[in-house]
Amino acid sequence: MDVSPVQLFNSLCPPRAPPTAYSTLHSRSLNSLSYESFRVKGGLSYSLSISSGVRALDRDKWKRTEDHPLADDFTDNNQRDFAGTPYVPVYVMLPLSVIDMNCELVDPEGLKNQLRILKSVNVDGVMVDCWWGIIEAHAPQTYNWTGYRRLFEIVRDVGLKLQVVMSFHKCGGNVGDDVNIPLPQWVREIGDSNPDIYFTDKEGRRNTECLTWGIDKERVLRGRTAVEVYFDFMRNFRVEFDDFFVDGVISEIEVGLGPCGELRYPSYPVKFGWKYPGIGAFQCYDKYMMKSLSKAAEKRGHSFWGRAPNNAGSYNSVPHETGFFRDGGDYDSYYGRFFLNWYSQFLIDHGDRVLALANLAFEGSCIAAKLSGIHWWYKTASHAAELTTGFYNSAHRDGYAPIAAMLKKHEVALNFTCVELRTLIQHEDFPEAMADPEGLVWQVLNAAWDVSIPVASENALPCYDREGYNKILENAKPRNDPDGRHLCAFTYLRLSRILIDRHNFLEFERFVKGMHGEAISDLPLH
Repeated sequence: MDVSPVQLFNSLCPPRAPPTAYSTLHSRSLNSLSYESFRVKGGLSYSLSISSGVRALDRDKWKRTEDHPLADDFTDNNQRDFAGTPYVPVYVMLPLSVIDMNCELVDPEGLKNQLRILKSVNVDGVMVDCWWGIIEAHAPQTYNWTGYRRLFEIVRDVGLKLQVVMSFHKCGGNVGDDVNIPLPQWVREIGDSNPDIYFTDKEGRRNTECLTWGIDKERVLRGRTAVEVYFDFMRNFRVEFDDFFVDGVISEIEVGLGPCGELRYPSYPVKFGWKYPGIGAFQCYDKYMMKSLSKAAEKRGHSFWGRAPNNAGSYNSVPHETGFFRDGGDYDSYYGRFFLNWYSQFLIDHGDRVLALANLAFEGSCIAAKLSGIHWWYKTASHAAELTTGFYNSAHRDGYAPIAAMLKKHEVALNFTCVELRTLIQHEDFPEAMADPEGLVWQVLNAAWDVSIPVASENALPCYDREGYNKILENAKPRNDPDGRHLCAFTYLRLSRILIDRHNFLEFERFVKGMHGEAISDLPLH
């Protein structure tokens, strides 16, 4: 006998008090959130304190327009019918703490029950991080996959597929993190004597979230370069889990390319005091990157350009207060263009190297790379937050086309975040941020589609409300697209007790139906 999702949920989960209304950050009022911080994708946190000195913006300039097809609002009385639209698979990220530091699976029975709940609403699969700091923790090329094999077996037995992330970064230390997973111990020992293996800011602070791309080709890791270390890890994984590849259980490998697994510089670290919507800071002061910059300047014939900007402000600056990012600032000077070209190309070259080796390691499997959605200061000329992150996307330059071209070279899918955010709501909550997530999403989607690579996506903030889900649906399947383009997959952030509360889970089931192109009807709570 078929069991309904609600019946299955009731049988697996203990009774709970009726849930209170839960809305995402972008639908809440600033007046009620004067100082709280919220975890978002990539370790970033929003601190909701507004400076009284911020310039007010003309609200009329932010009214929704028909500038692009993603600028659509939905109400309960005006729902788009997604029945018959393309099938977009839905995955759910597993909790960060699903595997412990001994590489053992935590609470396998509880996880199995939660996976059955997800399967009951036809979720396609789950995403899990394979942490470098757990698997190769103590000695080079000594790998421990024990807990992951048990996890993968449970996922396979429940009938779900796997997106697996090669996580070459640190987890922990940010608001909302419930685990601490550092880089491998043997790597940290090298860092104690050679701290230049880490990204470094202008104050000399070392960011231990991940390794600087400056050592991609430097044999400083016990005789191996960083990219050789990544390749050996990926190849060992491919051999260890060959049966899951052959059976098709592993549907995709996402290759970590920087902090939080994203292809970007760690330009907005909370641990160094960054708060939203600060512009962030350039991260190129380790000796390996500075050597590269110096060589590039000499090659250009201007050796005095072999330095980073000295007027780019600090982590929490705003663009118009800096000489580099202000309108007409040095970002658009001859030197500024030289530096930003070098800085952004260093990012692209890193992705190019690692993804080339990933294709060798995974022998034709589906591979993806993730970009973060840096949507604040998007409505300014310099796009300062994107520039410090490594995306050279100023008002007169498309910074995502070169990245898409690099991904196309390796036939790698692009995974992008922040598809649930709405520009008007961002303006109401953070008027000083000059944010435009909808414009950013539309630009990035088209950069990828223009070179014919698949595009997947994730939500940047926890999402439980219908408005947020509808925004994701609209981004996943743009209205009236003449080519019928759509996302190849969507991964939901993240499996939790809040998600599977009855009311929230029924909204999630409704969302999954829409992503699958099924008719949506309001589902009863009982």
